[in-house]
Amino acid sequence: MKQQSPEVVIWTNRGCPACVRAKSFFDSKKINYNEKKLSSSPSIQRAFAIATKGAKSIPQIFIDGEHIGGFDDLQNLQKRGELDYKLGLVSELPKLSIGDKIKRVFGII
Repeated sequence: MKQQSPEVVIWTNRGCPACVRAKSFFDSKKINYNEKKLSSSPSIQRAFAIATKGAKSIPQIFIDGEHIGGFDDLQNLQKRGELDYKLGLVSELPKLSIGDKIKRVFGII
């Protein structure tokens, strides 16, 4: 049975290199995403502030409603092997060594 693709939302703005990298990253994985562009519209800015709980940087990325954070956060999920699980590309999370578990506790990975 094929797993349903997750809903990916990326809040972006013009002239944002990290936004371009985030979109290219999802394109390379063949993951569809919904791009929400910030504008000077107060209602759009309010929606962004509410969705991201006041984030000040872009892009801001959501997977199935879970706030992932920015491009660096996306890369960190990828490095830890958790992103493919969240995207439904693998069926289970990678097994962590004791060393990796300790690093995670201390925020190193």
